[in-house]
Amino acid sequence: MRFQDVLSHGRTSPVTSYKNLQGWSSDQNKWNDKLYPFWEEGDPRWKDCWKGGRVTAKLDTDSPALVGSNVTFVVTLHFPKCQKEDSDGNIIYERNCTQDPPASQDQQLYVYNWTEWIDSCGWENCTGNHSHNVFPDGRPFPHYPGWRRRNFVYVFHTFGQYYQTTGRSSATFSVNTANITLGEHMMVVSIYRRGHSAFVPIARASATYIVTDKIPIFVSMFQKHDRNISDSIFIKDSPITFDVKIHDPSYYLNNSAISYKWNFGDGSGLFVVSSPTTSHTYTLQGNFTLNLTVQAIIPVPCKPVTPTAPLPTSAVTTGATSNADSSSTVESMEDNPDGGCHIYRYGYYRNSISVVEGILEVNIIQMTSIQITESQAENALVDFVVTCQGSLPTDVCTVVSDPTCQVSKSMVCDPIVVTDECLLTVRRAFEEPGTYCINITLGDDTSQALASALISVNGGSSSGTTEGVFIFLGLLAVFAAIGAFVLYKRYKQYKPIERSTGQAEKQEGLTAYFSNFKAIFFPSSTERNPLLKSKPGIV
Repeated sequence: MRFQDVLSHGRTSPVTSYKNLQGWSSDQNKWNDKLYPFWEEGDPRWKDCWKGGRVTAKLDTDSPALVGSNVTFVVTLHFPKCQKEDSDGNIIYERNCTQDPPASQDQQLYVYNWTEWIDSCGWENCTGNHSHNVFPDGRPFPHYPGWRRRNFVYVFHTFGQYYQTTGRSSATFSVNTANITLGEHMMVVSIYRRGHSAFVPIARASATYIVTDKIPIFVSMFQKHDRNISDSIFIKDSPITFDVKIHDPSYYLNNSAISYKWNFGDGSGLFVVSSPTTSHTYTLQGNFTLNLTVQAIIPVPCKPVTPTAPLPTSAVTTGATSNADSSSTVESMEDNPDGGCHIYRYGYYRNSISVVEGILEVNIIQMTSIQITESQAENALVDFVVTCQGSLPTDVCTVVSDPTCQVSKSMVCDPIVVTDECLLTVRRAFEEPGTYCINITLGDDTSQALASALISVNGGSSSGTTEGVFIFLGLLAVFAAIGAFVLYKRYKQYKPIERSTGQAEKQEGLTAYFSNFKAIFFPSSTERNPLLKSKPGIV
């Protein structure tokens, strides 16, 4: 019996010539089926190959792999319920796993006590098959540290060749892909456990892996106000960050010179950068196709110079042809600027995106406390006048947090209908006096933006102490406004417009801290906020 017969599940295939994989052997070698029996699928012996149930195996790979790099495989054994591997490589029952344990909890419960087998027969002095520490092809097990605790034999098969190793409940190995043809291939593994008279098959697994000459890349895109990154819809006039990830788990490209050539599809031209992260802003709405080409210049050992035989000369030639014939043609790889040789590899990415207007910015331009009756004194009402730039929103959410803006206390979301300009009033209730962080978010189907403010609310009926604090803060604000106004008039001519009667109403119970200090010092001027000329609706 040959390895091909066993590892191909009994199906024979014509012998094909393959390039040799380093450390692997041809599957035409003989298989010792007495020491490593082969069972077809459906054989009843599979039911008794393991105590307590069937063992399953999972084979994982970090494919796809760029040709020339290493592809790694990891096979993991999954034991029946309540079984695990201990530090000595034995299989034991987990304590307190079942209500009816097979023995007393005072002693260790073994499924397979391979350590006892080793100690009882001195391992290599046994007369039975315990001394047969060899692989299916007869090669001895490698005697590296801890080899006696590796009680499983893993035999991998691919590309007409096999690789065998010992291990515990999992095994990891890598293979170089330089001699593997491009395309999709199958890796198969058969696992055997140590037995008293022979090794016993316990599981099989397989996995597909891909070898490619294209650099495997993945591009992630991020935009600040984008509501759903996965829908490939982005916002105009807002930068998009592109982050390129190269799949290179074996670090094959670590010493390579890598460049990224971008074409964003909006007529802005080509951009070549050396960083995997870049940003671009689309200034027009529409559908665009972006293209990325990644180039890697990989240093490799130079091939030996191989002179070729000179071409035969003829009696009648031109001078130029005669010179060419008299010289030898030398085949060599292209030199690096710093010496040595290199090869080029490329990776490609293409994606279609849509750019829409979106909501670019949200501002809280005014906050006003609402006068309430004595019966409503338990809740303080505050109106927030909000504007935005960009598209018109369809929903508004308000999050009330502690003064550090870290701990959320409540959140309220409402649908809204804005038909003309982005100006609305959001009314929210506060149950207790105190200082709050307010986040107001406006959103539509594709985008969202928020504005934050820190406010101090004193409730429906203020105490004398609270009123005194707000009066003091109000006087400070007045003095600051007068000082700023005097300085402004001293250095620049200014003709104020008529004050709006609606903005002269008295505001009580609220002190607001804006990031825009002009809105504090000049609340009566509508020239800076023309949207206030129309009375917004209340949400």
